[in-house]
Amino acid sequence: MSRKMSVVLYIVVLIAVVVSVDLLFFQNRFWERLIVNIGIVVVFAAFYLRFRNRQGRTPKDILGPG
Repeated sequence: MSRKMSVVLYIVVLIAVVVSVDLLFFQNRFWERLIVNIGIVVVFAAFYLRFRNRQGRTPKDILGPG
């Protein structure tokens, strides 16, 4: 899978999670919904930044020798 396609899929999953949580739990609560949505986006961003494979780096480079 190409890098662009995986990023698009990641964003689609993020949107699906945010909308699902909004509809299931926080329909009429604005501030709670806003805080939870920000939290979900921060968690997704943290996972993206942690596990992305930078160009030119192989998994062996990331994990180190051994």
